[in-house]
Amino acid sequence: MNLSTGFRSLAVAAIATASLGFASAAHADSGTIRFSVYKAAFFVGGSGGDGTFTFRGKTYPISIGGVSGGLAFGVSKTYYRGTVRHIRNVRDVTGVYGAAGGGGALGKGAQVIVMTNDRGAQLELTGKQVGLQVNADLSGLAISLR
Repeated sequence: MNLSTGFRSLAVAAIATASLGFASAAHADSGTIRFSVYKAAFFVGGSGGDGTFTFRGKTYPISIGGVSGGLAFGVSKTYYRGTVRHIRNVRDVTGVYGAAGGGGALGKGAQVIVMTNDRGAQLELTGKQVGLQVNADLSGLAISLR
């Protein structure tokens, strides 16, 4: 059975396109991140901090900033660590990450967060929180390289 040249070309193009898609997904990498954030809120809150991002054996200093709104009040400091997935270069970690969530701490508490930025990088964080903080809010977290 002979296939027409046009159909054969279309099939080869489709296979090549699918292979490129799989190849680019396979080249996505991950890195580790550690940072601490101070947060203060009374309905509207702000946060800031710094830390490090390690990618392909090199460590980069980062700055953290954020805003939250909703039911939130208190003051706390949280120490985060985790993984950044689906990145191809160090700049992919930068940007604004969004999340909706809730939690609280009186003295010590724990947090688990998964957020994604506009570049497709996914933060998977665990944190230990110290202070008095109660929240059920929408939050944004901005990460920049220093």
